[in-house]
Amino acid sequence: MGVIMKILLIEDDKNLCEMVQFQLQNEKYHVDLCHDGRDGLDLLLQDAHDIVLLDRMLPVMSGLFILKKARAAGIKTPVILVTALGELYDRIEGLDSGADDYIIKPFEYEELSARIRSLARRTGRWEENSLLKYGDISYDTSVRILYGPEYELQLSGKEGLLLEVFIRNPLQVINRMVIFSRVWGVDAPVEEGNLDTYIHFLRKRLAFTGSRLNIKTVRGIGYILENAA
Repeated sequence: MGVIMKILLIEDDKNLCEMVQFQLQNEKYHVDLCHDGRDGLDLLLQDAHDIVLLDRMLPVMSGLFILKKARAAGIKTPVILVTALGELYDRIEGLDSGADDYIIKPFEYEELSARIRSLARRTGRWEENSLLKYGDISYDTSVRILYGPEYELQLSGKEGLLLEVFIRNPLQVINRMVIFSRVWGVDAPVEEGNLDTYIHFLRKRLAFTGSRLNIKTVRGIGYILENAA
């Protein structure tokens, strides 16, 4: 099993949501759904997804308002605006508000799928290559094998997802809530201690391989992957 892209779909048309979710899941994407603006903004601010599909006209808050608030908060997740407003002015306004791409309803699913792949390649945030590298380690997501300077070993599913979060965001302090969302899912009922346990496991795995990388605790915030040297 390779790298799984996590997509957030914020859309109030539930029939369209179900259709798009079904087709995306057939392509092996993980899809979270949301049907109103307030919840959509909360989920987007968690920074737990690789790409967001955002309807422009939503209950409670508009898609453009959500987008502007997220960008102002420093969220860089690529966003594709999905809307029936297709005039030139509407497209320019959407892009100027922080959207990375734009698709007009009604659309063919094949076009949406192509835009997702194109955006993923452009941003470099997600790649089909299953081998991730950082520092003195490599991690093959397809078989969950961690390669270090001295030894290699297979990780569990959760350990692998946790390591992916760190390798894709090296030298960055990662908030505990972001880690919970990316590893366990946005709505998963997880006890706080579970994360500490898996961090402990992953530190032991890195040490076993002979790696000089270390997962450092940033008190009150989260964790950071850094080179112990």
